[in-house]
Amino acid sequence: MSARIWVIDDDRSVRYVLVAALREAGYQVMAFDRAAAALGALQAGEEPPELAFTDVRMPGDDGLVLLGRLRDRLPELPVVVMSAWTDVASTAGAFRGGAREFLSKPFDLDDAVALAGRTLAASGAGAGAGAGLPAERPPARADGALLGSSPPMRALFRAIGRLAQAPVSVLITGETGTGKELVARALHRESPRARQPFVALNTAAIPAELLESELFGHEVGAFTGAVRRRAGRFEQAHGGTLFLDEIGDMPLALQTRLLRVLAEGEFFRVGGRELIRVDVRVIAATHQDLGRLVAEGRFREDLLHRLDVVRLRLPPLRERPGDVPELAGRFLGVTAQRFGTVPKRLDADATARLEAHAWPGNVRELENLCWRLAALAPGGVVDRAQVEAALGATAPDAPEGAAPAWERPLADWIRAQLQSGATGVHARALERFEQAVFAAALEHTGGHRSQAAARLGIGRNTLGRKLGRQQGD
Repeated sequence: MSARIWVIDDDRSVRYVLVAALREAGYQVMAFDRAAAALGALQAGEEPPELAFTDVRMPGDDGLVLLGRLRDRLPELPVVVMSAWTDVASTAGAFRGGAREFLSKPFDLDDAVALAGRTLAASGAGAGAGAGLPAERPPARADGALLGSSPPMRALFRAIGRLAQAPVSVLITGETGTGKELVARALHRESPRARQPFVALNTAAIPAELLESELFGHEVGAFTGAVRRRAGRFEQAHGGTLFLDEIGDMPLALQTRLLRVLAEGEFFRVGGRELIRVDVRVIAATHQDLGRLVAEGRFREDLLHRLDVVRLRLPPLRERPGDVPELAGRFLGVTAQRFGTVPKRLDADATARLEAHAWPGNVRELENLCWRLAALAPGGVVDRAQVEAALGATAPDAPEGAAPAWERPLADWIRAQLQSGATGVHARALERFEQAVFAAALEHTGGHRSQAAARLGIGRNTLGRKLGRQQGD
């Protein structure tokens, strides 16, 4: 006999098309326009469904309330939550409440039917994702880089919703400026550890000789200047989450110590003899290719395996241009709050120009741009010319697929190096490229490193570190 599916949604058109598609696929389907009607059918003795699709926002009890009541009555029932409001709060809330899947609106009917088949096939595996977990959590909030309804962001929200409840290490990858720390904070905020500390450390921003003490703490007299005992970041994060940003820059010697903490949950402070035990969930992030660093002998393979239990990739902003207007609107709203003014808005041409921009600095670059627009653009409506001025553009973007003029001489130089039998061409090419980029940026900002880093979309510490390497510091 075909499976019984219930569809609960106050939108008549959604009910109609989804019910028709599921029935055409051979399922027995009942539809309800609100939560109370579905619960009333159960109360009246209607045969329970084997799968339910429910919307979130409905008159009366919303879909998350219905989800909780269905779990009370039918703890094994798989539920698919549907919503046009796709963000960390809604997806994590659905999974925390016990949803088996999250379906973003608008959806493709073939995808919805396929999802029904997969969910029913897996329904014998046990209760939903949130079984046995406490329902209370601090309220989630939308964070800059974590806004968006594009497919890559929807996939990211679903992954955060699932991973937030799992006590596994997560490796977050993505370009500089995509919001890796925001994802780490969302994973912590939606997890059972949410009431415990979230501690963040950028390993690239701490000098190598001080990083060990930052991580593990030190005893009095451990080194010159250690006049009092200090707890390290692992101790500070006990019971909660430790976020290690730019993990690819960690020195090899410290990687060995970190590996032991991840494996054993214990360590000694610098200069100490007391064994410290901690319970910490580690989330790491990097913009580098750790596999390449392993091959080059600059990163421990066993540490990579410990950190990379689950990997989340943050898409660069150029891969989700449709999210740019929403992000810009949020940033312009934040700047207006800070300045005590009415938020500026983008006209259609300005919006199109922002969507066409390549965003090498990703969301951080967009946020900085919005601050410039808020401070410098006259009037309440921002036009294309003002966007062009804020971007520092002197010409429109190159046609899609067209190579910038500088790529040809670079390619010629690389070919000449290869033909001469030279080795290490990739590293030398990157070094020369970065030298040119940093020199141009510093010239543009009159030597101000913070401004140069902001315009390039990288951190000031990253710029300083790279300049130091180039100068042989």
